[in-house]
Amino acid sequence: MPLLSRYPDPGEISDRLRDAHAVTAELIAEVVRQTRKSARIEQLIGSGAWTDAALALIDLELPQWQVRRIAYDGGEWYCALSRQRELPEWLDQSIEIRHADLPLAILGAFVEARCLTAPRSRTSVPAAPRDANPPYVPACCDNFA
Repeated sequence: MPLLSRYPDPGEISDRLRDAHAVTAELIAEVVRQTRKSARIEQLIGSGAWTDAALALIDLELPQWQVRRIAYDGGEWYCALSRQRELPEWLDQSIEIRHADLPLAILGAFVEARCLTAPRSRTSVPAAPRDANPPYVPACCDNFA
């Protein structure tokens, strides 16, 4: 079961990660639970290796994404994920998330990348609500006489 199918609003898990102060086994288990190849990640969680578990999750779930940069500046960790790491930074469309906790910054970037790669079931044209009540009644105005 993919990660985003459990959360109807893709921003919900991002908000929970952003508001968390530290990684807990329950928090990372909600993200990891959705993977099929989670035995290695579960071992890392059991040993409390949060950063390694988050990086392994990216490796298993999003192999097309790679860590572009992990940096610490001004009391916050910055994690940038990219599909084309070899491109100059100004040409690349990377995802960058910041958080005071390194594993939460990595997990936040993972969730954002997952949102971008999730298949969209919506069309390019917005649909009108089916229960819309128009303020007018359509009428035929042609003169057939």
